[in-house]
Amino acid sequence: MLDALDLAGTFVFALSGAFKAVRLRLDWLGVAVLAALTGIGGGIVRDLLLGVTPAASLRDERYVLVCLAGAAAVLVAAPRIAARWNRVMLADAVGLGLFAALGASKGLDAGLGPLGVLLTGTLTAVGGGVIRDVLVREMPAVLYKGFYATAALLGSAAFLALTAFDLPEAAALGVAVVVTTGLRVTTLVRNTQLPRAPYHPEPPDSL
Repeated sequence: MLDALDLAGTFVFALSGAFKAVRLRLDWLGVAVLAALTGIGGGIVRDLLLGVTPAASLRDERYVLVCLAGAAAVLVAAPRIAARWNRVMLADAVGLGLFAALGASKGLDAGLGPLGVLLTGTLTAVGGGVIRDVLVREMPAVLYKGFYATAALLGSAAFLALTAFDLPEAAALGVAVVVTTGLRVTTLVRNTQLPRAPYHPEPPDSL
C-alpha cells in the first residue's frame, strides 16, 4: 500500500516539474528531466545524505518510469490537467505528507538524532522542488512563499514525537501524513504565509 502511495506521490510531483518545463518552453527532453528530478530528487538527496547508494528510486525503475509518465501526460493533456489543478494540488499535499513521513522514518531507521530526522523528512518532501527551481534559475519557492516546507517540517516533527511515545510506526506515519496534508491544504485555502524578513535597503557591505 505504501509503495503504491509513494509512486502516486512521485507521479504528482513529476506533474509539477513537467508543468514548470512546459511554462518555460523547454523541449521534450527538458520536460522529462525536470519531471524526473522533481519526482525523485528529494529521495535521492535523502539517500545520499544517509549513505544509501544507489538511491532507492534508481534501484527501483518504477519511480523513473512514473516520472516519465507524468511528463508524457503533461505533454499530451496539459490543458485538461490544468483545468483540474485543484485536484492536482490536493494530491500534491498528500504526496508532501507521505514523503515527509517516509523521509523521517528512514532517518529514524538510520539512527539519526531528532534534528537529522527532521532534516531527512523535510528534504525528502521538498528537495525535488528545490532542484527543479534551481535548474531553471529561479529562487526555490519553498524559501519565500507558501507553507510547503513548514508543513513538511511539522509533519516530520509529529512523526518523531509519536514514535518517541512508542506509538507503532505505521500509526505514526499515518498521523504525520494527515498533519502535513492538513496544514498544506489549510494554508492553501487561507493563503497563509510565514512572516518575511524585514527589508533593509542598505545591506552591510560584507554581504
